[in-house]
Amino acid sequence: MNRIEERFRRLRQEGGKAFIPYIMAGDPSLRVTEDLFRMLSRKGADIIELGVPFSDPLADGPTIQAAAERALSGGTTLRKVIGLVKRLRKSGEETPVVLMTYMNPVHAYGIERFMKDASSAGVDGLIIPDLPPDEGRTLRDIARQRDISTIFLLAPTSTPGRIGLVASASSGFIYYVSITGITGSSLRVSSEMKKMVGRIRKKTDKPVCVGFGVKTPGDAAAISAFSDGVIVGSSIVKMAHEKPGKLPGYIRSLRRAIPSGEGGL
Repeated sequence: MNRIEERFRRLRQEGGKAFIPYIMAGDPSLRVTEDLFRMLSRKGADIIELGVPFSDPLADGPTIQAAAERALSGGTTLRKVIGLVKRLRKSGEETPVVLMTYMNPVHAYGIERFMKDASSAGVDGLIIPDLPPDEGRTLRDIARQRDISTIFLLAPTSTPGRIGLVASASSGFIYYVSITGITGSSLRVSSEMKKMVGRIRKKTDKPVCVGFGVKTPGDAAAISAFSDGVIVGSSIVKMAHEKPGKLPGYIRSLRRAIPSGEGGL
């Protein structure tokens, strides 16, 4: 049981839901990212998703694309992001870490070497949007040996067959993309969204977390009512870049909107 699985086990015991913020590693620098990570951890993040900058991020909207460009221009690489995680672990940070990356950087690194280094650094999970679950068996097998969760995505358009495939292939949790589109799009919590999460749950007892379009504490509260966790990305990345002084208060408001369980914030 890795840190992600342990965190969800505890949340379920205590009646809490996961708060999963996303930040782009290296925007504007890895040193700032390290500080942001520590702040998110102190403010009650259950899992932190670190974006790895890539030149062709197909799942990301303008806000995260711009953040990736800033990080790349500053020299951030997959290897350096792994090094960041290693420094955080050495300093005592225990919040579970999920890397969101793409297959091109992983292939360039070498899958086995990447998994070895990621595991050694303290990475707990991977989201690779351009890796189909039916084509990712080799990576999944290596990740399982290294106790790294592989998290796959489902969308409103996913068929029953696709739901079953992702439910089987995913470990840690399942990422439900609440809207058809890219990160940063507008969210509308609907009965169909709730039904879709219910359909996923009929296929698996793995946690289902919802992301894309979550911006306000009201959004977070509504999503947490029927999911196991809430993922917030673009609005955090935008505020970190434009109004960093307001970010801690914003994070606090999101955390308060999501049930944290017994003994939470």
